[in-house]
Amino acid sequence: MTTDITTPDAASADPREAGVLEAIDAIRPALQADGGDIVFTNIDGAGVVHVELVGACGTCPISTQTLKAGVERIIMDRVPGITEVVAD
Repeated sequence: MTTDITTPDAASADPREAGVLEAIDAIRPALQADGGDIVFTNIDGAGVVHVELVGACGTCPISTQTLKAGVERIIMDRVPGITEVVAD
């Protein structure tokens, strides 16, 4: 059995979670083209999106720039109430 860790639990999901997941799905092909990927973890009470960069993104020396200038910008543009995106 496999579990999709990016699927929100409808009973406990933050209402912003669906928008964040849609934004991540839009970003994902670019990351995968370079051998990496992004995994949504959660949104905390302060509106901070927690993600994990995996594959090539996990060890890339410019992953912070990708996270802030790419991922964070896109998510914050698309989802109101998000204050930051951080990689755990």
